[in-house]
Amino acid sequence: MSNRPTTRNKNKRQKPDDNAQATLEIFRKIHSMGQVTEDDVNKLYMIWKPICQGCRVNTKDNPNCFCGLVPPPTGSRKSGLWQKMSEILLSLGPDPSQDLRASTNSPAGLTNLGATCYANSILQCLYMIKSFREGVFSVEPDVLKEQPVLYQLARLFAQLHASKKAFVDSAPFIKTLELDNAVQQDSHEFLTLLFSLLERCLRCSKVSKARTIVQDLFRGSVSHVTTCLKCGKDSEASFKIEDFYELELNVKGLKSLDASLDDYLSVEELQGDNQYYCESCATRVGATRSIKLRSLPAVLHFQLKRYVFLPKTTTKKKITSAFCFPGELDMGHRLPEYSQSKLIYDLAAVLIHKGSAVNSGHYVAHIKDENTGQWWEFDDEDVSTLGQHPFGEGCSVTAKSVQTEPVIHPSCSEPMDAVAIGNHTGASQPKSSDFDDSVHTFSSSDAYMLMYILRNSNNVGQKGQMDSGGIKMENDSSVAPQNGVSLPSHLCEEIEQLNSSYVNDCENYKSKKEIEFNCITEQRQEVRSVLSQAPVQSLGEPYFWISTDWLRHWAENISPLIIDNNPIRCLHGKVPVSKIGNIKRLSAKAWTFLFSKYNGGPTLAKDDYCVDCLFEVAHGMVSADSYRDRRTSMKELADAALAGNCLDGPLYYVSKTWLQHWIRRKNIDSPCEADAEPTASIRCPHGDLKPEQATGAKRVLVPESLWLFFYDTANEVKPDDPLGYSTFPLDSIPCAQCNMELTEVASSEDSRREFKLKQRQNHERLALGKSIALFPLQRYYLLPTSWLSKWKTYITASGKSASSSVEPETLNIIIDLLKCGKHSRLLERPPSLTYKRSTILQKLPNTDRLTIITENDWKLFCEDWGGTEEEGISAEIEVSNCMENDTVVVSAEMPISEEHMNTHDEINGENESKQFMVKTRPEVCEDCIGERESCELMRKLNYCNEDICVCFVRGKEPPRSILEASGNILEPDRRTSKRSRKTSFGNSINLNVSGSTSIYQLKMMIWESFGVVKENQILHKGSRVIDGESATLADLNIFPGDILWVTDSEIHENRDIADELCDQKMDVQQAEEGFRGTLLTSNISSQVV
Repeated sequence: MSNRPTTRNKNKRQKPDDNAQATLEIFRKIHSMGQVTEDDVNKLYMIWKPICQGCRVNTKDNPNCFCGLVPPPTGSRKSGLWQKMSEILLSLGPDPSQDLRASTNSPAGLTNLGATCYANSILQCLYMIKSFREGVFSVEPDVLKEQPVLYQLARLFAQLHASKKAFVDSAPFIKTLELDNAVQQDSHEFLTLLFSLLERCLRCSKVSKARTIVQDLFRGSVSHVTTCLKCGKDSEASFKIEDFYELELNVKGLKSLDASLDDYLSVEELQGDNQYYCESCATRVGATRSIKLRSLPAVLHFQLKRYVFLPKTTTKKKITSAFCFPGELDMGHRLPEYSQSKLIYDLAAVLIHKGSAVNSGHYVAHIKDENTGQWWEFDDEDVSTLGQHPFGEGCSVTAKSVQTEPVIHPSCSEPMDAVAIGNHTGASQPKSSDFDDSVHTFSSSDAYMLMYILRNSNNVGQKGQMDSGGIKMENDSSVAPQNGVSLPSHLCEEIEQLNSSYVNDCENYKSKKEIEFNCITEQRQEVRSVLSQAPVQSLGEPYFWISTDWLRHWAENISPLIIDNNPIRCLHGKVPVSKIGNIKRLSAKAWTFLFSKYNGGPTLAKDDYCVDCLFEVAHGMVSADSYRDRRTSMKELADAALAGNCLDGPLYYVSKTWLQHWIRRKNIDSPCEADAEPTASIRCPHGDLKPEQATGAKRVLVPESLWLFFYDTANEVKPDDPLGYSTFPLDSIPCAQCNMELTEVASSEDSRREFKLKQRQNHERLALGKSIALFPLQRYYLLPTSWLSKWKTYITASGKSASSSVEPETLNIIIDLLKCGKHSRLLERPPSLTYKRSTILQKLPNTDRLTIITENDWKLFCEDWGGTEEEGISAEIEVSNCMENDTVVVSAEMPISEEHMNTHDEINGENESKQFMVKTRPEVCEDCIGERESCELMRKLNYCNEDICVCFVRGKEPPRSILEASGNILEPDRRTSKRSRKTSFGNSINLNVSGSTSIYQLKMMIWESFGVVKENQILHKGSRVIDGESATLADLNIFPGDILWVTDSEIHENRDIADELCDQKMDVQQAEEGFRGTLLTSNISSQVV
């Protein structure tokens, strides 16, 4: 066998046997000589131990060890002074400077309050329209005070315009509109209602630029033209002009914006049953119908109808097909008056809806800066640059192409190609800026709204010369104009205050951060410096004692407390030797620094060791040695006494149990509580020796020397309780009164045993739990099964359980409880019967509420248990003939023949047990039983927060154990067997439900637990299939503790449960009709808040 190196843990402490022995010798020397030398102090206080270096933890028994109080130079700890600096600074809160706006040319974002991305994207689109922004800023201050919506919108735009923060809080504006920030809404609907609300609010303004800014920028007009194919005239309704703020275009089946516009303006023929009645022709004729654009706004919105209704499922679905749209759009040929000229619109914004579900997802906006041509992505708080491309500069690296219609340039005849990126597609960049006349076409499968601005439309929609309405535009403030737009003075002042407050917050945080950082750095340097000076280099050098707990507190906290050495002082005000594990030995230099800075104390110097405590410990150790030696010799006498080998001389009684425990205890240094009361258990309440037959009175004789040792020890432990160590010599006489009581108890026990034996003999079959053969036309009696169970437990109990067994109640009380007070009839239905081996038996004697007994058993029970024979519940067995509807009477003396029963079974064609019935006297009270059962059922149905078990079965048929467990209906008061409670049903789970839980909700729980979509779940209770989703568990009699099993049909395709939960939530929102209840749908434009 090869020599293997030792693998013992180097840090594992060895048993200090040698040190303990040396310490014991020192204390013995101190006790014998009566003096303490300096060498004794050095050894007892471990001063001789070397200065520890490099151990992982701080050693308690070495006062010269300062290891482990601080981590390594590159280490850290989870809390305190040595925590990572980044984690310590987290306690100061978030750094406000992280929210600083990158530059004035970078747009600001808007906070998402939960589900307000739809509003944020629309607000960013409106703000980035320079003309609209100027119009909002031009509203008079008086109007803003009267119109909270306008004020909050102007304030929001002002912060987006000049705030120093990278994002602006949208909560005031959202709150003013009374929107629910937890509910996702449709951005198109929000924009439509917002325009309507702003129009009503702006009517109060006297500034023409502001009053009609919504109409001037966003309103166009159309007409629905119907033309007769016979006379060629238009209908009168064709001349009616209708306003629009956006054009809603179909997307389904269409691939581009031009195709959607063609579809929107397409001509429909009215023929057949759909013919048009022409007033000029005075008859129904064929006609055409179409939409014609009459005027276009400066800002043209296209709403892409990506959500379509599915009649089969009565739900909506999002169309995610790619849709192309150009960078510039010529609408001249679509207006009759511009048919020969161009009307060019430039793409200014793309509103994107991310996600495949209709009622969920996320809105972001890609918007172009009108002045710089730079595209930005607005994703709530995050704003990122996209370069010169609406979907990012990197879109040109992908391979998918989109056809574009080139604009032929005289010097370039090659068209530009467009390429795709992700869900979006964009035109590739031209090779040279000299050849940039081709139309860039982009594609997206998520674009939901497009916004185009008329080229050179700075004065579009402005009537006459714009005036400022007397509003002073602040150009000399600290808020510099951006993109040529200045803030009015009333808004500028507020923004200056917000920016000033924000700058102050940043400076305050920076200041606190520097102070905290410097404080921590200084404290760390101090700790490392003091600990490096702490060790005492020689025995002759002066030193001071300090509490290890305080030293550790000082080394681990940023702001330590004053020095506290009180816990390491003894009653004499010195340092006791018992505190050696809680103290450290500091050099004079280290102590002077700590004491001068933190004060406290008291100061415990080199000579402040406690001599008195040393003598006390020495005396205690010598006494312990003497006690151990004496106890060892006495233990030999105790062993002999238990063995019955007592020596000659006076003998004394002690408790046998107490003596056994005393012997089993390990050697101890001094008497303890367990050494008291050696005779307490053999002393009776009258002060005499308890009879040995009494409980716990077993005793043993011990010699006089051993008894005196026990007596002295008990007297030392409990001098105020002499009764615990009463002296009982060998000639002590047991207590006569206790003997008499024991005799009476023994006699009573004998009588009770005889009575129980008589009960078992008189009712042998009932005591053994055997069934009783029943015969028709013979009288029987009914007793509650619970009473018989208690009676059986009482008569069969023996030993220690006999004293704890409870006698059953008297029969008169039990029989009265079986009868209703209103009709004096039976409150329980009689048990069912069965026929086996030519014998009629009770079918379920263990589970029925009532048990059938013989007339003889009843009479004997009445004699022994206080019953009245005439008050009993009598019963007779009747055999019914279902075919003839009469009763076949059979003699009680003659058993029923098997041939007769078989013939009877063939006639009936039913189960044998249904041929018999029990007729009781008094009769059964169906009214009271029905009322009671109804109350019990209601109580069971109204359960809440109870568990049911659902077992997932893979395959068509479940195991028999699951089927039986699922089909069983347990009584609420019946306890299941251990076997059934421990049975495992495989892949099962307990679900917390209530009686009002619907099957739909239960299936959602099963979906979440097992991953089976609710459409594929086939739910069973026993052999019964549970159908439907609207019914509750109470409706289907599913109670707490029931076991259901489910299988997976695998018919429907799996999907994420989040989609179902989201659709369920949005169904509720749809029932609330979107923005109903908010200020957007109110007839009142605004109210002062």
